[in-house]
Amino acid sequence: MSAPAGVDPAPPDPAEALALARAGAASGQRAAHPRPPAVLLALGVLVVATSLVPLGFVLWSTAQMGPAEAWDLLTRPRFADLLWNTSRLLVGGVALSVVLGVGFAWLVARTDLRLSGLWHGVLCAPLAVPAFVNGYGWISATHAVQSSYWGAVLIVSLSYYPLVYLPTVAALGRLDASVEDVAASLGVGPVASFLRVVLPAISPAVLGGALLVGLHLLGEYGALQLLNYPTLTTGILDQYRVSFNGPAATLLALVLVVFCLALLGLEALARGRRRLSRVGAGVGRPAARHRLGRSAAAWTTVLAGFAVLTLGVPLTSLLRWLLRGSSSSLSDSGLGAAIGTTLGLAIAGGLLTTLAALPVAWLAVRHRGAFSTLLERGVYPANALPGIVVALALVTVSINVVPALYQTLPLLVIGYLILFLPRATVGVRSTLELAPPVLDDVATTLGCTRAGAARRVTLPLVLPGLAASVALVSLAVATELTATLLLAPTGTSTLATQFWARASAVEYGAAAPYALALIVLSVPATWLLGRVAVVHQQSHQQSHQQGRPA
Repeated sequence: MSAPAGVDPAPPDPAEALALARAGAASGQRAAHPRPPAVLLALGVLVVATSLVPLGFVLWSTAQMGPAEAWDLLTRPRFADLLWNTSRLLVGGVALSVVLGVGFAWLVARTDLRLSGLWHGVLCAPLAVPAFVNGYGWISATHAVQSSYWGAVLIVSLSYYPLVYLPTVAALGRLDASVEDVAASLGVGPVASFLRVVLPAISPAVLGGALLVGLHLLGEYGALQLLNYPTLTTGILDQYRVSFNGPAATLLALVLVVFCLALLGLEALARGRRRLSRVGAGVGRPAARHRLGRSAAAWTTVLAGFAVLTLGVPLTSLLRWLLRGSSSSLSDSGLGAAIGTTLGLAIAGGLLTTLAALPVAWLAVRHRGAFSTLLERGVYPANALPGIVVALALVTVSINVVPALYQTLPLLVIGYLILFLPRATVGVRSTLELAPPVLDDVATTLGCTRAGAARRVTLPLVLPGLAASVALVSLAVATELTATLLLAPTGTSTLATQFWARASAVEYGAAAPYALALIVLSVPATWLLGRVAVVHQQSHQQSHQQGRPA
């Protein structure tokens, strides 16, 4: 029943909304989505156009090279080495991150592991340790990881596997156990059931996390530079620093974009067009936890050993340098200023980037089509570009188009938005995928406008996911290095830039306080990410116990 003209309709009654949703699902009807609102479409286009500025800069700069010069660069043995190192690091790092993330998510969410909440926090904690700080800690402990492929794969995987673990453990907590019961009734064993039933059901979460890991590996600089493992990204920085050859460097960046497009194609092909939200008359049941039995002690030992690798090694190295390093000093007045600047930029970057990702993800999920898919895919190429390329693009555009933006904090925050928009988009989209669109349709039949239905029905469902997106981007902003070095106004320094200035000068003792402060500052966002996953799982289980549909 619609509301009288000029009167804001009351919120739809949940019971009536769910009854209508169940009726629609039972009859096999699905409401057709209207064309996207013009304002939403305009916002999405504006966001994507902004994120494509660095790619346009790369294409323009590369076009300044002649074909002969470009061919000469691409056929050099050095380029072949960089291409090989980047390719195998991408394969090894993503594969190991997926194995670690999915394996530990299953152990925490689907077994009777003791103190699973504590281990969940421990497994999330590496997000608070930046990859370059992790590399610094490992190099301080042993030089065996330097100039080593397996050392590079190990360190980047220990740094980035939580990007797979977090969405996977949340997806496992929301998964209805009925599909596993059906498989068991057909004689399918637990391993086969996981591979054939559970893994396909949680594949969007796994694929989204794997995509983020791959994009981060393409743009990783600090850790790989410390490890002396050359990739296309370190080669780009070498071109700028040694020969000041901008076109040659952007040609290498264009190769990274090709890698990014390949990752996006593989992820889209694996994801398919399946809808994963569920509204039905039945009541879902949380899965029974598998008993570890005699192997419980062994798995606890494995988790403890893994915690030593991810947290013990870098933290021990930092504390050792802090206490024993002759160059260490906590009286540096710049430490407090760097903490304040880092915190402010992290909050601003996290909020703005998540807000920018919302219209893009909404179009991709609620208004599926070729154009909305193209828009969503358009935010990812910039994430494959090193921060210095994004920064140079913004510097060039600001000087020639908007000179007032040059050397300002707003330009730095825009750089963060471009760099980390894919991270926010993946998080927002995965959250929207699990909010049934039929609830919006039912709300409109009860008198709500489309905008009102989105505000009153969908947004409350996705708020935890939005909070997780803000935390995830804020972590990335706090630890960003190369773009900050170039875009930050004169006299502005962050914990990451101060750490890098001292670590690159082999002043490990002086660098340690900044690294520890960066880790401490990242703890709240890491805790929030872990807490959101737990709340999702608990609220899902409560809905089962109260007889509400998943």
